[in-house]
Amino acid sequence: MGQDDGKLVDKIQCLTDIELAVLLCLVTEQHCVIEADGAELDRVERELELIASSTFGLTCIFLDCNPSTTLDDFGNGILIDHDGDDYYSISPTEKPNNNHTSTARATEKRPSGNEPELHAGLDHKKIANLVVAKNLNTADNEVQVQALELIRNKRNFTRTAVHAAPKPFIFVALQATGSQRLSTHLNDHLFISHTHLPEDGLPNLYDLETRQGQQHPTGTHTNHNNQEEEEDIHPSASTSSIIKTLLPNSNSNSKSETSSKKPKTHNPIFSPDEIKYLAQLTSEVTMTSEVRAYLHNVVVFMRLHRAVGGGVSALATRHFEVLSRALAPLHSLPYTTPALVALAARKIYTHRIVITPPERERSLQWGSSLEAVKAVLEGVTPRDVVEEVLESVEVPL
Repeated sequence: MGQDDGKLVDKIQCLTDIELAVLLCLVTEQHCVIEADGAELDRVERELELIASSTFGLTCIFLDCNPSTTLDDFGNGILIDHDGDDYYSISPTEKPNNNHTSTARATEKRPSGNEPELHAGLDHKKIANLVVAKNLNTADNEVQVQALELIRNKRNFTRTAVHAAPKPFIFVALQATGSQRLSTHLNDHLFISHTHLPEDGLPNLYDLETRQGQQHPTGTHTNHNNQEEEEDIHPSASTSSIIKTLLPNSNSNSKSETSSKKPKTHNPIFSPDEIKYLAQLTSEVTMTSEVRAYLHNVVVFMRLHRAVGGGVSALATRHFEVLSRALAPLHSLPYTTPALVALAARKIYTHRIVITPPERERSLQWGSSLEAVKAVLEGVTPRDVVEEVLESVEVPL
């Protein structure tokens, strides 16, 4: 790797775990689940806001879901004004004719005799680059199906129009640790999961609060500035301290709350060209037959584990290989290693694996005691399964 590649890797090494999750989603054009303590969800949401604007230059919107959230709330809640002032729309790497008409040109319209009337006045709305759906797992199944449609087909349906997702586009399901799962198909289409622990901290938000005269993480507010602030970026500054103040402007729907965030038009830490370059490096990553066999064995052992009742799907296997390759450029490697495969397994399967009920555990078919099976499976989590499998599979030398 060249000198410029070394600088890129240095920037990657300074990223926080949440920033790395977003970066991986950008490189692979996939989506993720982020879990955190229920009391920390609002702060993690603001951290994502700062990451979107300062680190990647993305427009973003936040949708607070609940059991009363409707399809209209979801469809309209992920749209922002299409005023063309976001970083990606003004990037010199984009063609001029893409700046303000991408939504209109890419929109797929429902058959109708009065389509011009249906779409009139809606060109100023578009889907944000980063959509964060908080507590989506508590929403009605129809809303989750709409989210799945958005992820799979990159389209959002409202009563009067169909909006195409921009590029780049990331969907993040933000939920409390230990809460109920998302619907099966939606959960399977989410690329990776990340659990934010309180001890990991929120560097971007802490630095913002410090600059605003607040005490973090639980101190009292001594000063609150509602105006947007901008600081010069010093080349040697760490990414955790490069923050642009962007305070929420929220508006309420009848059943859910949304707030949209627009990035500054200055350069973010990662440019679109760097994201594309990482994607190109990912496509060129090689995988030896031994490492491929190791990856395959991990999948087989995962499916045969006595505690697994589901979740090791074909889509999960494809995501497993994609992530194993995508991690290599982040470590300055042109090939995938067993260690990267193991890391990918932890990110791919933790949110997917379903622990089987004791009464459906397969060993009961040949005479095992139900009480003994209950004792074996008691307290077993998907994370335990992944770690046990990784310890069981022989690692190639």
